[in-house]
This record gives sequence, structure tokens and C-alpha cells, in this order.
Amino acid sequence: MNALPRTVLRLHLDPIACEGHGLCADLLPEHIALDEWGYPILDDLLRSTPIAPGLVGPARAAVAACPTLALRLRRDPAPARQPGRPRRHPADAADAADH
Repeated sequence: MNALPRTVLRLHLDPIACEGHGLCADLLPEHIALDEWGYPILDDLLRSTPIAPGLVGPARAAVAACPTLALRLRRDPAPARQPGRPRRHPADAADAADH
């Protein structure tokens, strides 16, 4: 059984194409800030941290609103999980703290 490779969605910025209109920051302030000249800064400079499922719609809207096509939404390989550390849901951690 072959599992599909895990991917995450990230925003990528082409700073050469960007003209600093700022529409992206209005639509997705969770990942995009503007510098003092009005140019976008993603939360990891030219690419964003992974987009949460609840923000995929606003991320797509920000990409579609970019008049110079400087903002892209791409699938990147997900970071590898560290071996020996099971993945836990935050609610599980809260339940464990209650006991």
C-alpha cells in the first residue's frame, strides 16, 4: 500500500513582480503584513508557514486578487515528523492535564 506524500499549502511571494498594492494583506492578515513602503512580508519572509485548512479560502482570494500575479499558493512537501514522537491532538493534551 503506497501512501500519498504529505503536502502543505504555502504562500510564495515573487518580490520582483510585486508592486505593493497591499490587497493580499487586507485579505489574509494572518499570514501577510505590509512593510513601511506597503510591500508584503510573509511570516517566513518570501514564503508562509503552512496555511491552516480554515484559511485556504482567504489564501486563494489573496492570490486571485494580486494584480501582478506575485503571490502564489503552492503545495510543498510537509516537514517530516520526528521519529519516536507520536502526533497528538491538542484536545488530547488538555484531557491528559485534567487527569
